[in-house]
Amino acid sequence: MTTGTWDDLVSAALLGTERRTPPAPPRAGQDTAGALLDAAALRTVQRRAALLPAPAAARPEAAPGDPRPPLPDAARRRLALLLADRAAPGGGRRGGAPDLTELLPQWLAAANRHGYRAPAALLPALLEAARARSDLRPDALALGGPRALWLARLNPQWKYALRGHAAGATAPAATGETGGGREERVWQEGLFAERVAVLASVRHRDPSAAREMLAATWPKERAEDRLLLLDVLREECSPADEPFFEQALSDRSRNVRAVAAELLSTLPGSALSQRMAARARACVALDRTGEGGPRIVVEAPHECDSAMQRDGVVRKPPAGRGERSWWLTQLVEAAPLSLWCERFGVRSAEEAVALPVADGWQPDLHAAWCRAAVRQGDAEWSRVLLGAAASPPAPAGSSWLDPAKLLSALPAGERAVWVADFIGAHGLSEAFRLLGVCAVPWAEPLGRAVVDALDCARDAGGYPWSFSGVMGLAERCLDPEQADRLEALTVRPAAAESVPTTPGADYWTEAFERLIGTLRLRATMRAELAAAG
Repeated sequence: MTTGTWDDLVSAALLGTERRTPPAPPRAGQDTAGALLDAAALRTVQRRAALLPAPAAARPEAAPGDPRPPLPDAARRRLALLLADRAAPGGGRRGGAPDLTELLPQWLAAANRHGYRAPAALLPALLEAARARSDLRPDALALGGPRALWLARLNPQWKYALRGHAAGATAPAATGETGGGREERVWQEGLFAERVAVLASVRHRDPSAAREMLAATWPKERAEDRLLLLDVLREECSPADEPFFEQALSDRSRNVRAVAAELLSTLPGSALSQRMAARARACVALDRTGEGGPRIVVEAPHECDSAMQRDGVVRKPPAGRGERSWWLTQLVEAAPLSLWCERFGVRSAEEAVALPVADGWQPDLHAAWCRAAVRQGDAEWSRVLLGAAASPPAPAGSSWLDPAKLLSALPAGERAVWVADFIGAHGLSEAFRLLGVCAVPWAEPLGRAVVDALDCARDAGGYPWSFSGVMGLAERCLDPEQADRLEALTVRPAAAESVPTTPGADYWTEAFERLIGTLRLRATMRAELAAAG
C-alpha cells in the first residue's frame, strides 16, 4: 500500500531507488523499481480524478430482491428512450415530434398499474430523473422498488428517495432496524421531511397511532412544524380525532388554530360544527312575512369575540372586505350544510339555493355555501351551486370564483360533461383550470368538446401558441382513440386551396400533427406495457 505523497514518489524516481527508498513496499516477487512504477500509476489516476487516498470503505450489503415481474422487452426499451431523451441536451420536444419528457409521468403511472419492476441497469437514470423533477418521485420510486432505495443510500444526491420512504417499509435499514423501531427513531431524530413521511405512513396504516405519535411531541414542536404536521392528519380524518383537534384550537399559532378548525368542520357531528351551526342559525333566517314571498334575511355578527376566534374565525378581514360580512361567511362556511334545509323548511339544496336573499347578501351567502360544499365534499350542494355550465360560475360580485373546486366534489363522468358544456358556452381560455380537475383520459364528450374548440380557434385565425397550455393538456389527457378523428384537421380541403390561408394556419397544422403523433405514441406505449413479458 502506498503511504507517501506524490512528491515522495517523484523524488524516489529522480534519485533512483538505490539512493532513495520509495514509499511503496514491493509485493512478493516484485522488485523496488516495479513497486515504484505501480504506485506512480495508481497516484496518477487518483490525481486525475481529484481523489485523495483513503482506506477502502466497507463493501455495501447485497441489494434486496424484487419479486415483481420484469418489463416486457418493448416497454423496457421505451423506458430507456424516455430517460435518455430527458437527459439529452435540449431534450424534450423537437419540432413536430412528441414531447417525451411529458410522457414519462404517464408511462411510469401505467407501468406501476401493471405491477412491473424497473430494470436494474436503468435505476441510476430513473433516480436522476426523479431528482430533477419532484413530480416523478412517487411513481419513479414505486417502480424502482427496494433496489432503488438500496442504490439511493450509496449516492448523497439521491437522498430525496430516503426522505420519501423514511418509514423503511420497502427495504431494510442499513442499521438492521425494521418496522416500528425505525419509525420511532426517525420520528424522534430525523429531518423534518423524514418525520412528515413517517407520520403520513403511520397515519395511512393506523390513524390512531399517528395521532398519538404527534400528540406525544406536540408541545415541543415549532409553530411552523405543528402546522404542517397537523395537516398530515387530514388524511383518514375521523371523529376519534376530535379531542386532539379541539386541543389544537387553543394553540398559540393562529394558523394552527385555523387548520384545526377546518379539520373539525369536516366532521359534521363535532362540537365545533355544532357551535358554528348555532352562530350561523342566529345570523341567517327565513322571513315568510314579506309581500313577495319567503326570502332569506341576514343579520351579520356585530363583533368577533374570543370564543369565535378560538374556533378559527379570523378577526381582521382582507383588504376590500367588510368586517361583518367577513365574519358571517366564516361562520356559514364552517357550519354543516345539513343545517339549512331544516332552517329554511325546504327539502333539498336546490330549493335552499333558489330562495331570494334580502339586502344584497346573496353573493356572500352563496360564496360561503360554496366553500362549505368543497370542505365537506358535498356533491348535491356543489352541483346546485355550480348551476348550468352556460351560466356564469358565480353570482355577480361574489367572493367565490372557483368552480374547479366545486367540480372536484362531483363524480368523474358528471364532471367531464359539465366542463364540456362549459367549453361550448365560454370557450377554452376560460376552461383551462377546469380541465385540470377532470379524470384522465378525458371522457368522450369532453375530448370532443376540446377538439372542436381547437378547430374553431384555428378557423377563427388564432395562433396555436395562444392555446399552448390546452394543447399540452390535450397531448397528455385526450383518449388516444381521438387520433383518427384529428387526422382530418391536418388536411386542408381541396375546395379551399384557392382561399387565402388564415394567419398561423401552417402552425396549426404542425400543432395538430404533433398532437396526433403524441396520441398514437401513447397508444403504442400502452400496448407495449400490456404485452406479455
